Amino acid sequence: MCRQRRLSDNQVMSRISDTDNPTASRAAGMAHVAARDDDAVAALRARPRRLLRWAGRHGKPIDGNQVRLLSGGRDFFPALIEAIDAAAFQVMVETYIYADDDVGRAVSDALIRAAARGVSVRLTVDGFGAGDMSADLAQRLRDGGVQLRVYRVLRGFRLARRHLRRLHRKLAVIDRRVAFVGGINIIDDYNHGPFEQEGLGARYDFAVEVRGPLVDRVALTAERLWWRLSLRGELHDVGLAGAAAGYPLVTDLPPRREAEGNVFAALLLRDNLRNRRTIEREYLRALGVARDDVILANAYFLPGRKMRRALLACRERGVRVRLLLQGRVEYRLQHFATHALYASLLDAGVEIYEYAESFLHAKVGVVDEAWATVGSSNMDPFSLLLAREANVCVYDPAFAAGLRAELEHAIAQRSARVMPEAHARRSALRRMANWAAYMVLRLGVVIAGVTGRY
Repeated sequence: MCRQRRLSDNQVMSRISDTDNPTASRAAGMAHVAARDDDAVAALRARPRRLLRWAGRHGKPIDGNQVRLLSGGRDFFPALIEAIDAAAFQVMVETYIYADDDVGRAVSDALIRAAARGVSVRLTVDGFGAGDMSADLAQRLRDGGVQLRVYRVLRGFRLARRHLRRLHRKLAVIDRRVAFVGGINIIDDYNHGPFEQEGLGARYDFAVEVRGPLVDRVALTAERLWWRLSLRGELHDVGLAGAAAGYPLVTDLPPRREAEGNVFAALLLRDNLRNRRTIEREYLRALGVARDDVILANAYFLPGRKMRRALLACRERGVRVRLLLQGRVEYRLQHFATHALYASLLDAGVEIYEYAESFLHAKVGVVDEAWATVGSSNMDPFSLLLAREANVCVYDPAFAAGLRAELEHAIAQRSARVMPEAHARRSALRRMANWAAYMVLRLGVVIAGVTGRY
């Protein structure tokens, strides 16, 4: 487990409510849109329609939503705990990592309180990401009435495709009233495990809080996975009919209001059945209609050929492209492999910035002021072609402006730009190490059996 730091209850809530990065930048982004004259605003709001027309069969946008951007654990965990404490009949949470730290215990306490009120509480964790969850924590959750499932329990590890298919998405649904989707695991933003360093800032990440019709899709997604995991344990005992008879479907839940806002939003899933390339295609569609400006922030950036061509095509059309990437070495292989792709992007005029204040964990993007996405999917083959992921796409100028303001603040204040001249002066040994790392990761893609598309 990561090194623990015991804090008092007040310190815990202070930590997860930390406001060292004020929301002024986000408010400034909203004010920027609101201050425009009526004609300009009307034109601006019409632009997302171009992207809506590109929406495919999967992840179709739905109107009538409220979508709120949550920046880091300081926004996310208080909102999540408040929603759980207000739950009346059901809480469903999925996460890749569930740490036994101060934040993990605060969330656990909220789940146990909900279960004590008679609320159905279902928690699904990944067998690899949460593989180090202590037996004491798991037992405490179960004793407290929380139903716990583990996705693909890892018993030993071999380099095989099935071991790479992880539950990497992070989502929560409470009473079909509110949903949370993003990249934030159940872990303290300051819990950096073996990378503890003096002065290291909070992990940089985002999530969204959604209210409205899109919540049904998030709920159905969580229900389907829970159904599959439950069947594996019950099928041999009571048979398919018996397991189905005792399982409450999402359609059995109490109804709620349909429309709670005026925002078009879509839930984009990546799985190994019907949604194999949904997230990747949506990125490609958005980049294909970009007119002015693109900002992508991604923790693990190793895009395939189609994505790289789309970024270069944006530059050929005169679109400004900025990438906010990992500046600190967390996983050496991925870090060095990413650097192997810098040269072609820099030569085309793509601006690359490396986040320096702490570890960047965000998986977000903004295209013009018409499209934005927040979710769990990295832009690498393991996310785009193997893991279960979930992103929310928002077709709303105000939301896009708010996320853009957050990213531009991070670029200006917390990042270092990679200059083409400096990158070109890398030593031959460093260039060789970058390409060797890239080829090793390509080998992983070969094992996954998806080289033809990457």
